Amino acid sequence: MKLRRIGATYEKLKFYQDICKIRRLIYIITERFRKIHPKLVSQMQDAARSAKQNIREGYKRGTAGEFIHAIKISQGSLEELSGDVEDCMEDNLITMQEFNKLSELFRSADYLSSRYLESLYEMERNGTWKVPGSRTKK
Repeated sequence: MKLRRIGATYEKLKFYQDICKIRRLIYIITERFRKIHPKLVSQMQDAARSAKQNIREGYKRGTAGEFIHAIKISQGSLEELSGDVEDCMEDNLITMQEFNKLSELFRSADYLSSRYLESLYEMERNGTWKVPGSRTKK
């Protein structure tokens, strides 16, 4: 069951949805080797969680600058996680199919979040960023 909050527009962003899929897949996949590589599993799960939660936190802070910063931190977490996934592939801890699926999601999240950042920079310059939860006066 997926919990939904009212007004969380970041949840509609495709790159955020990709990050949520990455987090779920990482949790499922890493359970197989949790006992033999507990530190690696912990780091991977933490990076996957951080990528998602930073977007939520940055959006809620209410300024374009904070949201931009949070997306960049999220991108960094995904890059770290991507390196771990490559290592897992080289060490035969994940299948080629899992590696390809995660790689596809990483590419999509990176590309789409970078394009979104460009639009946020523009909104910040133009002063058109709307504070989450604010109402426009009629």
